[in-house]
Amino acid sequence: MEENKAGKILVTWDFTEMSENALAHAVKIAKPSHNAIALIHIVKKKKEIEEAENKLNVVADETFKRYGIRPDTLVREGTIFTTIGETASEIDATLVIMGTHGIRGMQKFTGSWALKVIVSSPVPFIVVQEAPISEKFENVVFPVDFRGENKEKLNWVNYLSKLYKFKLRLIKPLVTDDGFKHKINNNLLFAKKILDSIGIDYDITTGEGTDLAVETMKFAEKISADLILIMTTKDIDIKDYVFGANEQKIIANPSKTPVMCVNPREDLRKYSSFR
Repeated sequence: MEENKAGKILVTWDFTEMSENALAHAVKIAKPSHNAIALIHIVKKKKEIEEAENKLNVVADETFKRYGIRPDTLVREGTIFTTIGETASEIDATLVIMGTHGIRGMQKFTGSWALKVIVSSPVPFIVVQEAPISEKFENVVFPVDFRGENKEKLNWVNYLSKLYKFKLRLIKPLVTDDGFKHKINNNLLFAKKILDSIGIDYDITTGEGTDLAVETMKFAEKISADLILIMTTKDIDIKDYVFGANEQKIIANPSKTPVMCVNPREDLRKYSSFR
C-alpha cells in the first residue's frame, strides 16, 4: 500500500478491546486514504519497552493477516497525557484514533482523561467506543455554535469528503439572544459557502433546546450518524476536566457514535484549505 505523504494514522494501543475497535476504525480510513497506520503503546519504565515491543509486533502481524495492512509499532516511555501528542508531531500524523469507554458508573473519569489526552495533540483525534458498524461514512454531524473556531472543522470535512461521499448534517442550538444568533448565522453562511464550493451535500437542523451538546447527541442518535465532528474548547483548563466540558459529554455519547475532535491551534494551520 502506498503511504500518503500527509502522514500516518496513529492508533493508541493498550492491548484491550477498545484498542481493537480503534484499529478497525483506522483501517476504515486508511484503505481509501492510503495512509499508513502506526500503533503506539506507552510504558511507565524503560525496562518495559522490549517486552512491549515484542507483544506489539505480534499485534502488527495479526493485523496484516486480518486486514492486509501491517502497521508500524511504536513503544514510548512516558504518559498518555503528553507522549501521544508528542509522537503525533514526531511522525507527522494526520490524525490519532483512540478507543475509550463512555461515562458509566465508576468509569465516569474516563471521559475527562480522554479529553486531557486529546487537547495535548496538534492533530485531530477520533474517539471511538465500539467497532465500526459500517464500512463508510454516510451521515456526519457538524454542530455549529457562535465560536469562530468552527471554521477549522471545515478543513476536516474536506479531508473526509475525499475518502467517502457523505451527507453533512449541520445542527445549531435554539437561541433567542440576538448576539449569539448573529454569530451562529454568520458561521452557517460561511459553512454553506465552503460546502457549496466543494460540492458536499448538507442540510441544517435547529435543535429543540439551547444545550448544543445535548441536541447534538440526540440528533446523532436519531439519524444513526457515523461521526460527530466537534471543536475542543480553546485553552481548556482544570475546571473543564472536573466539571465536564461539553466535548467530554459528546465524546461519551450514549449512542456510541465516533467523535472527531479538532483542536483550535496555530499549528493546525498547515492543514488549512480555507483561510
